[in-house]
Amino acid sequence: MRPLPAPALAALCLLALPAAAAYFGLTGREVLTPFPGLGAAVVPAQGGAHLKQCDLLKLSRRQKQMCRREPGLAEILQDAAHLGLLECQFQFRQERWNCSLEGRSGLLKRGFKETAFLYAVSSAALTHTLARACSAGRMERCTCDDSPGLESRQAWQWGVCGDNLKYSTKFLSNFLGPKRGSKDLRARADAHNTHVGIKTVKSGLRTTCKCHGVSGSCAVRTCWKQLSPFRETGQALKLRYDSAVKVASATNEALGRLELWAPPRPGTPAKGLVPRSGDLVYMEDSPSFCRPSKYSPGTAGRVCSREASCSSLCCGRGYDTQSRLAAFSCHCQVQWCCYVECQQCVQEELVYTCKH
Repeated sequence: MRPLPAPALAALCLLALPAAAAYFGLTGREVLTPFPGLGAAVVPAQGGAHLKQCDLLKLSRRQKQMCRREPGLAEILQDAAHLGLLECQFQFRQERWNCSLEGRSGLLKRGFKETAFLYAVSSAALTHTLARACSAGRMERCTCDDSPGLESRQAWQWGVCGDNLKYSTKFLSNFLGPKRGSKDLRARADAHNTHVGIKTVKSGLRTTCKCHGVSGSCAVRTCWKQLSPFRETGQALKLRYDSAVKVASATNEALGRLELWAPPRPGTPAKGLVPRSGDLVYMEDSPSFCRPSKYSPGTAGRVCSREASCSSLCCGRGYDTQSRLAAFSCHCQVQWCCYVECQQCVQEELVYTCKH
């Protein structure tokens, strides 16, 4: 995988593919152009600057109109693509396909398990980022979550600004386009996986409380809704990827429309079933990703763990061993007052990389 330079990561441009459920994330074909004045202020860009940011993003016409109506949205969309990319790369760091941008556009045209994960993690990142942006005051049309779930308890009060997941999911239903009614199997699978990403973020919504009272008593508790860290969402989606369901299409005669259907596995007597709402679904078996192709750069030169991943990652080609010196902090002591002082130590370590 070719890592993006830091300035480029701060300037991600997005592409929405014209499908029934729009993919929202990086495809590898974007021109990474910095926003005007990006990073100069925390306050969302206003006026002409905001409109220019929307024009720099590669959006559909309808999405661009939505972006232009909402100051601050362009930067939030950019943050969402960044978050989805980093989480995908973390979850697949030890896999043959490591969520590289190289080959991404070709992979998005297929129905692999990896395609399913990309749709899910991109919609999850957008859901998460938008809900957090509302509670952080980065949006004009939304604010804190005002869920009254604990009003019946007089000692509990809603006080701290909660993540507005209700607004986030409602916005996405319009932004990502229609998700139902398509007669194309691929479009229905993409829509299903997009919904899995949104649903996974919803399942991570928690109630967080703080106590207030004399001498540490909990006479009054202030509570708010808060999303779990996105790393937990990424881990949940990776588990769904590992157990993804291969589907075909079947016509629902009662409703007169195409439905996803999971054929029975060979050797099992069970009949085919409709996949569960939380299952990631795919239609095609994935390539090995061992050699460079239009879907990935292959695994040659990848760093691996000799005990854990070299055998699988290097695809039987073996690995090279190199020795290098690595610096690390050591002999750390707490100084009065109040900082930690460390020495720099150097040790030799072995690095294993897959052979070409």
